Amino acid sequence: MTHQPPTKISIVIPVYNEQRWVEKLLARVLAADTCGLDKEIVLVDDCSTDGTAEILAALAAKHPQIRLCRQQLNRGKGAALRRGFREATGDVILVQDADLEYDPRDYPTLLKPILEDNADAVFGSRFLGGPHRVLFYWHSVGNTVLTTLSNMFTNLNLTDMETCYKVFRASLLKDLTLEQERFGIEPEITAKLARSGARIYEVPISYAGRTYAEGKKINWKDGVKALYCIVRYGL
Repeated sequence: MTHQPPTKISIVIPVYNEQRWVEKLLARVLAADTCGLDKEIVLVDDCSTDGTAEILAALAAKHPQIRLCRQQLNRGKGAALRRGFREATGDVILVQDADLEYDPRDYPTLLKPILEDNADAVFGSRFLGGPHRVLFYWHSVGNTVLTTLSNMFTNLNLTDMETCYKVFRASLLKDLTLEQERFGIEPEITAKLARSGARIYEVPISYAGRTYAEGKKINWKDGVKALYCIVRYGL
């Protein structure tokens, strides 16, 4: 199936208590090359309590590309993403975390398979040779285990199912019924994309992981929930 060339990208960014990083991150997103696509930035503030909300409001007032949504309760990354997906108006939707772990300079690499009409969804892999900060060994083991189990259920050969950087044709993503409130949305999206028959590409990205002292939020409980979601949606 041949698709009409996309003209607009929606960059969906869930945000929770990122006062330290979010202004710098948004400066990078605003400056990022989106390969000629009109840019919409959909910020979903997940009821931040550290001053992040005020920073976002000021930036949204200054930059017309930014659309700001606020969750009335802190519900988690998955819920924030689902809200952002509903609000997005672009032909292509890209997920961006609000910290500085993922670099918006990778957008052209992520967009290329879709713009060339070779893919319906693109995963940015931290394990395909891009530059990355050296950090937690056991996190990398956990990622490998979760990705392998996900692949066993979906029959995909991804190297990084848990990556933040995922890009979708909006028409495909909006057809998926998503349920997860927290980080379980990653295996849920992957399983439902595989079941849809979407053409999925994987490309190398850079990665500057952060420590818990720097604000990293995912924990071992999210890994257990991811296992549950892999089995639930894989079946």
